[in-house]
Amino acid sequence: MASAHLNLGSYVFAFVSLSLAVVAPSVQGHVAVYDEYWTQRQTDALRETIKSYDPNPFNVTDHFNYHAALAMETTGADNGTRRELRQVRRGRKTRRRGGRHHSLNAIDKCWRGDKNWHKNRKKLADCVLGFGRKTTGGKKGQFYVVTDASDHDLINPKPGTLRHAVTRDRPLWIIFGRSMIIKLQQELIITHDKTIDGRGANVHIMGGAGLTLQFVKNVIIHNIHIKHIKCGAGGMIRDCEHHVGQRSKSDGDGINIFGATNIWIDHVSMTHCSDGMIDAIMGSTAITISNSHLTDHNEVLLFGGKDGDVIDKKMQITVAFNHFGKRLVQRMPRVRYGLVHVVNNDYTHWEMYAIGGNKNPTIISQGNRFIAPHKETCKQVTKREYTPYTEWKSWNWQSERDYFLNGAYFVNSGRANAWSPAPKNPIHRKFAIRPQSGTGVRRLTKDAGTLGCTPGKSC
Repeated sequence: MASAHLNLGSYVFAFVSLSLAVVAPSVQGHVAVYDEYWTQRQTDALRETIKSYDPNPFNVTDHFNYHAALAMETTGADNGTRRELRQVRRGRKTRRRGGRHHSLNAIDKCWRGDKNWHKNRKKLADCVLGFGRKTTGGKKGQFYVVTDASDHDLINPKPGTLRHAVTRDRPLWIIFGRSMIIKLQQELIITHDKTIDGRGANVHIMGGAGLTLQFVKNVIIHNIHIKHIKCGAGGMIRDCEHHVGQRSKSDGDGINIFGATNIWIDHVSMTHCSDGMIDAIMGSTAITISNSHLTDHNEVLLFGGKDGDVIDKKMQITVAFNHFGKRLVQRMPRVRYGLVHVVNNDYTHWEMYAIGGNKNPTIISQGNRFIAPHKETCKQVTKREYTPYTEWKSWNWQSERDYFLNGAYFVNSGRANAWSPAPKNPIHRKFAIRPQSGTGVRRLTKDAGTLGCTPGKSC
């Protein structure tokens, strides 16, 4: 037994050492100086990537689909496909059951029915599904109330500001004392075990730099607007309670997830960022992006930053219940390596393609609605980039129960069910849990984006 532990430890050490040799010279991630602090943080993050990777992704996708089906069943929803088709084609919203605030969405159903949500905010951390299902954010910490929208001092941020909150070296559940517009002077570097919870206020991160989750774990970002994000010039910025570091120019991403694990982004509204809306790169894994509304952007979601970043083979991301809306162009997402479960999203707009990638990623598309643009050459949902057919034909890109409108179509490749080891306790195929059909997606995503939550009322 001792030798087994030694071998495993040696493997992890060797993997991390090799990864560091590849990672550090190639991508600095806007860290101008990799001092002892950042080197250690990077090493710890790579270990978390290995630890968070699930070798049986089927179990995760099946768990998601089980809860999605259970949510529909317990609300008495009718799965009548014919009726769903009539409603979608006529452009009607499906009738809400059980009251104005009722939701059939499996994640929302977990917490939104509680009119005392403001007294039970941390219940939210029990509701995440998908690959980010173990994310708890600041659940074990105290509440921190942001009362000041300013961002004047990057080295010694003022208490009461968002920058002061996210750089504390302890778990925190961050809420807002009032509605505010926060213009970040430079990227906001978030530390471990944080929840940014915008419920009960109208919070806009707008007109300045974006959010950075670099070499961190266990972060929830919930119910905020992120708009018109610009590049930051860099400089000396506080990156935790006890360290200040030199940063280079930031890219202008809305949310940059860099070597981070156990991340949940939920009910976020995003519009126009200088670079990507959400990037997840450099070994980031165990991520769920859900219930968000994205509009007015070119390159939307990038998962895997460079062809040489083989650490992204450990990347596992769930994209669920989102609305990809008006004036979007491409990359919803665009993937290198890794595995992405794209499930029950509403793709109402794209100009080039919806889902793309290269370097043999695995893409499981289940129960989405795809409405193609009018341009005949852009009706294909999928795009394999910089790769000949003889190579990509073996990639596992699978569509199941997706709903296609206006000529949209998904080009499958690889072999069905070849993307994950068989579960340890397999069930007969006729009893398998199937994803919710794409014909019902409009209902599942009807509240995508930020919510107007009022204390004392269901959200």
